[in-house]
Amino acid sequence: MKCPFCSSFDTQVIDSRVSEEGDTIRRRRRCAGCERRFTTYERVELVMPTVVKRNGTRVEFDVNKMRGSLNLALRKRPVSTEDVDAAVARIQERLLVSGLREIGTGYLGELVMSELRKLDQVAYVRFASVYKSFEDIGEFVKAIDEIQVPLKP
Repeated sequence: MKCPFCSSFDTQVIDSRVSEEGDTIRRRRRCAGCERRFTTYERVELVMPTVVKRNGTRVEFDVNKMRGSLNLALRKRPVSTEDVDAAVARIQERLLVSGLREIGTGYLGELVMSELRKLDQVAYVRFASVYKSFEDIGEFVKAIDEIQVPLKP
């Protein structure tokens, strides 16, 4: 670890403690060059897959953008914030455990639709209408028919 005071790379860990939440480690360090002390924090960095858009461009996965899409579909629907947070967490977990480095927007859209289907049928149809670019009423009817088929566990 580079000393923030003298830029020396010769530093020693004096003390390490796990945070109360258990998700970070606080380390007190001493620089061998200037003898000053400083604190560093260590936490796990989870790398989400890159999203490949329909036009071929690649962008970083943005959980806030996904949450915004969910919230837009769920606007004025009786779904709690906790339920939305749980859905977002499930989607993120599925992406992390997939081990994929890149995902298409189609795959991500299907994950969102799967969660919306469990949360609220109206929100599911709203999202599907935009995501699948419905052109006529027949496509709405088809989406509604899909909802009426029981979910597979």
